[in-house]
Amino acid sequence: MYDFLLFFVPLQRLFCSIVVQGCLLRDTTMERKDSYSHILKYTGLFGGVQGLGILVSILRTKLVAVILGPQGVGLISLFNSTIKLIGDGTTFGLSMSGVKAVSEAYETGDEVQLRKAIRQVRSFSLLTALLGTVVCVALSPLLSRYTFSWDGHIFHFICLAPAVGLTALMGGETAVLKGTRQLRGMAVVSIYSLLASLLLSIPIFYLFGDAGIVPSIVLVALVQMLLMVGYSFRRYPLEISLRRHVLASGASLLMLGIGVVLANVMNSGAELLIKSYINNVAQIEELGLYNAGFMMTMTYAGMVFSAMETDYFPRLAGINGVGEELNQTVNRQIEVSLLLVAPLLVGFMIGLPIIIPLLYSTRFLPAIGLVQVLILAMYLRALKLPLAYLPLAKGHPWSYLLMEGICAVTLATLTIVFFRFFGLTGAGIGILLNAVFDFFMLNIFMHYRYGYVISAAVLKYAALQLPIGLMAYALTFVGNPWVYWPVGILLGLLSLSISLYILHRKSRLWKALKEKMVRKA
Repeated sequence: MYDFLLFFVPLQRLFCSIVVQGCLLRDTTMERKDSYSHILKYTGLFGGVQGLGILVSILRTKLVAVILGPQGVGLISLFNSTIKLIGDGTTFGLSMSGVKAVSEAYETGDEVQLRKAIRQVRSFSLLTALLGTVVCVALSPLLSRYTFSWDGHIFHFICLAPAVGLTALMGGETAVLKGTRQLRGMAVVSIYSLLASLLLSIPIFYLFGDAGIVPSIVLVALVQMLLMVGYSFRRYPLEISLRRHVLASGASLLMLGIGVVLANVMNSGAELLIKSYINNVAQIEELGLYNAGFMMTMTYAGMVFSAMETDYFPRLAGINGVGEELNQTVNRQIEVSLLLVAPLLVGFMIGLPIIIPLLYSTRFLPAIGLVQVLILAMYLRALKLPLAYLPLAKGHPWSYLLMEGICAVTLATLTIVFFRFFGLTGAGIGILLNAVFDFFMLNIFMHYRYGYVISAAVLKYAALQLPIGLMAYALTFVGNPWVYWPVGILLGLLSLSISLYILHRKSRLWKALKEKMVRKA
């Protein structure tokens, strides 16, 4: 059985290496003409950074699972979801609007204008950090009462308040670095942050068990914020002004993010509602299993989806009006996302019996049915996620809020209902059904709102890759390892071959590889 892991890991590395190396093109003129190469380049870059982060976090996840078990993992997920919910509700979308404001000033080449934009982002970041901290303290009785089945965690939520503020400050500096294209530095800081999280939290968990969860969250947030601030301040020294005219001139930062704020609050609220329901009607161990399965699937697929906000969104926002160019940009992003993620999902699906014990422990094997269904939902996420950015790119935050709000309501409803009747696997089925509903809803809405039409190429590639994913899922019900592993490997190779063949035809992938090999020789 472990022979499959030895096969799958280098296979994944080979696939990612081919994509990344083939996309590091120096011919910028050709890259502008060939948008497939552009998408591949930046997806490979940010996916590679995400992959490095995953490798570092695997060890931390494994140790946390062994030391604290499902119950501790469940508590961590509840506290982190609470921090995210309050943060989303009190930062006013600064992570999105701040990037836009700094980026626009950066593109002008005007140093004075750039410093002004950075000063505004940092000033509002400080205010939102203070607001988030106060709100967390004020709402601690309600959070304790409705998050847990008994009202005994008020002090814990009060102690978590600084983590909310620290996360907001880090988000402001992240917006500055994104807007000024300091992506390599951000990648380095992210790796150091993950290492700090590992070295700080694991000893605390080992010494204090569950009692160390809250202190570790606050301490890790502090160190990560200091790392991000330290790098950002070296590039752009600290300038903050809380004068009325400065805040008034930057008030548009908050207005731009209102739709994002409300959408994030609804999504975070849906996530917290689901976790609170599972925690109240089942054991805390089941919540830990749910969170482990959900986070593992989202993190794995995030290697491909991580380029959306950083590269795809600015390109989409730069398109004037609607029509052929808009359709082409969205459809090509969908095509590349699907072709990159599909082979990884097949390998992930087949390798779950080995991957889950490696990432967590054998106590998390009951989550395998949940993860298998969630993997199918990731295919639909690749098809629909590029569509979800359209309203924001066109400056229509209320349309974005409408779509995200409907999706959040249906997600919470379907997940809770199916968990009620079918347990953890039922929760996965609810998430999958919500993904299907969201895909059709977005296509219909974007067609009537922006004239979007799904391309024949997207439908063709989906018709090639989705059946392979369904066959991989069906194979998980086969108990004979002599059938399971050989057929699973063949399905993974088939999906990989299809993706590489299409990407070879659509981009300069092979030519770039040959050029790179010649230069090395």
